[in-house]
Amino acid sequence: MGKQIYTAALSSDIFKIISEASKHLHIESYVIGGFVRDFFLKRGTAKDIDIVAIGSGIALAEKVASLLPNKPKVQIFKTYGTAMLRYKDIEIEFVGARKESYSEESRNPEVFEGTLQEDQNRRDFTINALALSLNEENFGALLDPFHGMEDLKNACIRTPLNPAITYSDDPLRMLRAIRFATQLNFTIEEASLVAIEKNSERLEIITRERIVDEINKIMASTKPSIGFLLLEQTNLLSQLLPELIDLKGVEEVEGQKHKDNFYHTLEVVDNISENTEDIWLRWSALLHDIGKAPTKRFSKKVGWTFHSHEFVGSKMVYRLFKRLKMPLNNKMKFVQKMVLLSSRPIVLATDVTDAAVRRLVFDAGDDIHSLMTLCEADITTKNPKKFKRYHQNFEVVRLKIKEVEERDRVRNFQPPVSGQEIIAAFNLKPCKEIGQIKEAIKEAILEGQIPNEHKECYDFMIEKGQSLGFILA
Repeated sequence: MGKQIYTAALSSDIFKIISEASKHLHIESYVIGGFVRDFFLKRGTAKDIDIVAIGSGIALAEKVASLLPNKPKVQIFKTYGTAMLRYKDIEIEFVGARKESYSEESRNPEVFEGTLQEDQNRRDFTINALALSLNEENFGALLDPFHGMEDLKNACIRTPLNPAITYSDDPLRMLRAIRFATQLNFTIEEASLVAIEKNSERLEIITRERIVDEINKIMASTKPSIGFLLLEQTNLLSQLLPELIDLKGVEEVEGQKHKDNFYHTLEVVDNISENTEDIWLRWSALLHDIGKAPTKRFSKKVGWTFHSHEFVGSKMVYRLFKRLKMPLNNKMKFVQKMVLLSSRPIVLATDVTDAAVRRLVFDAGDDIHSLMTLCEADITTKNPKKFKRYHQNFEVVRLKIKEVEERDRVRNFQPPVSGQEIIAAFNLKPCKEIGQIKEAIKEAILEGQIPNEHKECYDFMIEKGQSLGFILA
C-alpha cells in the first residue's frame, strides 16, 4: 500500500525551498513533530517548524538561508548539531537525524547519527513522531511508523517505545505527556500512566526551571484541572506541590464535615481560566487556599475553622516559589497579595459599607479588579439559588468599588498632608508622632470621617497634633 500524500500541509513556499536545498545537497529532509501534529488537529498556523535531515542539519540550514530572499542569519548550535533561522515570523530548526543513549543520572543523552526511523524512535510520543517528506520523489508523503494518526483519531497520548524506558530516560516527558493531555484534551494510555507513577521519583534529575515551564503550560490551558488531576493520579503532584495534596480529603467530627479543598481549588482554577489568561492570577487561584491545611481546627461550638489561613497561605507562597526556583519578584508579591486578600470581598459581599470598600480598594490598589475576578471564581456552590445570590452580591460590590474610587480616590493613595507640613505646623523635629498623625489621617479617610481633600485633612492634622500635646508654631 502506498504512502498517503498531504501536500496541502506543505503549501508554504518555505517547504519547496527546503526541498530544493535538500536536492542540491543530495540529502533527504522531512518536517516532523508539532507542525505535522497540529496540521492534522487543525490547530492553526504553526510558529515553529522542525526539519530532520538525513545528513547535516547545519549544512541544510545554511543552504536554505542562501536561497531565501532576505538571506536570514543562521544560528548554529554545534554541541547539538542543530541550526535555526527565522522566515516570515516562523522559527525553523534543522537537525540531522539521530539516535540517542541515556545514562541514569541525566536526561541529556549521548547523540549519534541515525536514520529517519531511529530519529522517530527517539520522539516522546507517537503523535510527535509523524513526519512528512520534503523530497522531490514523494513530496508530502506521510511516514507514520508508530500509528500516530490512529492515536490522533483516538485522542490518546502514547510513547513510540516502551513507556517505562521512555520516561526513565527523560523524566521531563512525564510532565510533557500530562501537558499535552491537558492542552489537547487527550487521554494518556494506561501503560504510560503506570510507567509515570513508577518513575515519578526520577523528576529529581530535572531542573526546577524546566518543571515550572511545563506546569505553566498546564496552567495556561483551557482547563488546567485535567493536568492537575493527572499529576495527582501519577504521584507527581506530591513531589511538586505537596501543599495541594495536603488539601485533599474530607474529615468528619461529630457529624460535621468540611469540603475537600483540593477539588474545590481545581474548580476555582478552571473558573478563573474562563475569565483571564493572566498566568499569575491563575497561580493565585491554585494557591489561594493552601493555608487551610495547616490552620484547620475543629471546635464543638462552631465546627471546622481555618482561622488566618489567608495570612498563613501568603507566607507559604514565598517558600513554594523559592523551592521551585520561580521568580521572587513582583510576580510572587502579586500572588501573595491575592492569597492574603482572597476572602475579603467574600466577607464584604454580605455587608457592603463604604468604609469596608475603601479599605479593600486601598489594600488591593491596582490589583482590585484581579482580586474580584479571583473571588468570583471562588464561588463553587452547586446550589443555584446561592450561586445567583453570591454573584448578585459581587455585582453590588463592584458597583460600590467604582463609586468609591470615583469619589474618594483611595487606590494607592497617600494622605494629602505631608510629613513636612506636620513638622512646619508644630515646629517639630523628626519623631514617631509624625508617622502616627499621618496614619490617623489615612484611617480617618478610609473610615469616611473626612474626605480625601487637603483642607479637611490639614484641619484634622491640626486637631490630632494638638490632642498629642503639640502647640501650633
